[in-house]
Amino acid sequence: MVGNSAALRRILRQVEVVASTDANVLILGETGTGKELVARAIHRLRPRRSLPFVILNCAAIPTGAHQGTLFLDEVGDIPLDLQPKLLRALQEKSFERLGGTRTIPIDVRLIAATNRNLTQMMGDKLFRSDLYYGLKVFPITTPPLRDHPEDIAVLARHFTQKYARKMNKQIEKIPLETMRALESWPWPGNVRELENFIERAVILSRGPNPRAPLAKIRPDASQPAGSSTLAQVEREHIIRVLRETGGVVSSAAARLGMPRTTLNALMRKLGISRKDRS
Repeated sequence: MVGNSAALRRILRQVEVVASTDANVLILGETGTGKELVARAIHRLRPRRSLPFVILNCAAIPTGAHQGTLFLDEVGDIPLDLQPKLLRALQEKSFERLGGTRTIPIDVRLIAATNRNLTQMMGDKLFRSDLYYGLKVFPITTPPLRDHPEDIAVLARHFTQKYARKMNKQIEKIPLETMRALESWPWPGNVRELENFIERAVILSRGPNPRAPLAKIRPDASQPAGSSTLAQVEREHIIRVLRETGGVVSSAAARLGMPRTTLNALMRKLGISRKDRS
C-alpha cells in the first residue's frame, strides 16, 4: 500500500488493530480503491500469515482456505438465494460440498469487500441484514483517490518505477507538467485507473521521461479554466473513453479500470446516454 496521506495512515492503523484478531472484516469502497490490498495487508500481519490467502467471487467456500484467510471479493454481487449458505458457513464455521451431505468444519479468517451500497440493498431486499451484520464486525472504508490527492505523486512514481523495471526502460522522473495534470484529475476509476494510465505512459515512452497522453485527462480545452465541475470533468472523460472504444461499455470500463457494472451505474448518475457514445 503506497501513500503518505492521513486517509491511508488511518486505514493502516485499522489494519494493525484488527489483524491480530479473528474478527470478520468488511471492506467498503469504490472500485479501484485498493480493497484487496487492504485484505492482503490484514492477512500478512496475522499470526497465521504463512497459510493460504484465498480469493473467492461466490458463496462456495473451498477447503483450500482452511486455517488461512478467505477473501470474498464483491460480496454484494452474491445472489440472494445463495446468501443463506454463506450466512450458515459464517455462523457454523462449516460447509457442505456441492452435491454432498457431509458437513465439513473449516477454520478461516473471513474478509469481505464490496463497492456496492449494502445498506441500500438491504432496504431493497437484495441483501440479507443478518449476513450484513455478520460480516460487518470490523468495517474499513477505502477512500476514493479524489479524497486523498496528496498520494497521487507517490503512486505515480511507484507505478512508473514498477512498469519501467518490467519493460526494461530507464525512466528517471515524471515531468512537472505531467505531475500537475495527474494531481488535478479526479480519477473516477481511482488508483486502478491511475495505474493503467501510468502503464500506458511507460509503454509510449522512448526516453528518460514517461510519455503521458495528457489530452486524455484534461477537460475540454474550449472551456474556460475552472469552469468545469468535478462531475462535468468525469462525464467528459468517460464520454471520451466511450467514443475511443466505439461505445463498447466493457472496453471503456477496462480502460477506466473499473467493472462494467460500475461504469453503467456511473453513466446513469452522470446522465450519459447511448447517443453520447457516438
